[in-house]
Amino acid sequence: MDAEQLRECGHKMVDFISDYYKSIDTFPVLSQVQPGYLHKLLPDSAPTHPDSLEHLFDDIQAKILPGVTHWQSPNYFAYYPSNSSVAGFMGEMLSAGLNIVGFSWITSPAATELEMVVLDWLGKMLKLPEDFLSAGQGGGVIQGTASEAVLVVLLAARDKFLRKAGKNALEKLVVYASDQTHSALQKACQIGGIHPENCRLLRTDSSTNYALSPDVLNDAILSDIANGLIPFFLCATVGTTSSTAVDPLSALGKIAKTYGIWFHVDAAYAGSACICPEFRHHIDGVEEADSFNMNAHKWLLTNFDCSALWIKDRNALIQSLSTHPEFLKNKASETNLVVDYKDWQIPLGRRFRSLKLWMVLRLYGVENLQCYIRNHINLAKHFEELVAKDSRFEVVTPRIFSLVCFCLLPACKDEAFANKLNHDLLNAVNSTGKAFISHTVLSGKYILRFAVGAPLTEERHVNAAWTVLQEKASALLGTTL
Repeated sequence: MDAEQLRECGHKMVDFISDYYKSIDTFPVLSQVQPGYLHKLLPDSAPTHPDSLEHLFDDIQAKILPGVTHWQSPNYFAYYPSNSSVAGFMGEMLSAGLNIVGFSWITSPAATELEMVVLDWLGKMLKLPEDFLSAGQGGGVIQGTASEAVLVVLLAARDKFLRKAGKNALEKLVVYASDQTHSALQKACQIGGIHPENCRLLRTDSSTNYALSPDVLNDAILSDIANGLIPFFLCATVGTTSSTAVDPLSALGKIAKTYGIWFHVDAAYAGSACICPEFRHHIDGVEEADSFNMNAHKWLLTNFDCSALWIKDRNALIQSLSTHPEFLKNKASETNLVVDYKDWQIPLGRRFRSLKLWMVLRLYGVENLQCYIRNHINLAKHFEELVAKDSRFEVVTPRIFSLVCFCLLPACKDEAFANKLNHDLLNAVNSTGKAFISHTVLSGKYILRFAVGAPLTEERHVNAAWTVLQEKASALLGTTL
């Protein structure tokens, strides 16, 4: 393909994507297809001869889009947002066009150095301690997901402790977190060889709004020490998956410091809100942490994947993850004057992901990004007020960011019936294709989650989703509005 063919095809693809966004709210938000649908529509082997781009677009329209759940739809309120933007898309396009594999500085110096610069920018937006910036012993790195971030810091912490206690101490290492912590921590423990029985997911309840209690943590640590175990890793969360609970970082950090435990803070979703001064207090205490993570690809208009991880001691990562095969040796790396991000992550290869974050920060600016976050929080507050006005519903946990946890109340007090009622309401709403919400379980109670965060969502979309919820609730309860 020459430059002119690229220009022609590229224009057609941009036109196709532009048309998609122009009509995105006409699609059912949640895909309505059945498992295996695509196998029936596509051939069982690749074509022998080239097809045309026009035929390919026809198939995307007729066969692929019906099987897509539209995360960028203004009617998407499930899980957490995964933001896209023009700036992020253009950065992704440029990254794909350059197609570098920037595992070390020498493979593309700009890829390494831009990543250092933009993560310093973002770290300063979040008012992170200087220890996390690249001028010191720490620095930032873009991982694919928060799951990768927690894995690499857990491995770094594990190896740091094993160097002191000996390789045979692995079976004694203990990890701590609340029972609201993302399941990625459990997977990291499995990969890292931490014994399943030594992964302490400490119970939370409504008395702390499902945040981890420092007293519960301290008691668990003391008990483990008394039993000859080695506490080594604590994961706190700012904005838990189920309900956006915020663990008390300052108190937990002091406990971690007392016992010499690695302290990691996962702010994958809610970290973006902390660029706003009025929400920054939710990460007060981050100065006690050894590592901090947030996902720019969730709520900061940066296309997936772009998970920002900061660490105070880069050598902890490097000692755990670096390899030095002959074919990767080069003068720049051997001078120790450059960063080789291959030593900060699991895979060797890496994309030029900093381009899209750089373009988002440049083309929107901090003030616009703050307004963007505030708008979603205000829309969630509006939805919360709508729920509170309808006596058939209940807001279950305090709204902190842009997630509202709520449920439909049955006439009777039977918990099993209430759970089924809300399960049925979820399915009824999602089957309409007019809105997509998700659920969780808190203290045995089936809860509906309404997460505002799609880039195109406006108040009218929130109101329309609420109308659908009310209509389906009325049908299930056998009442009228």
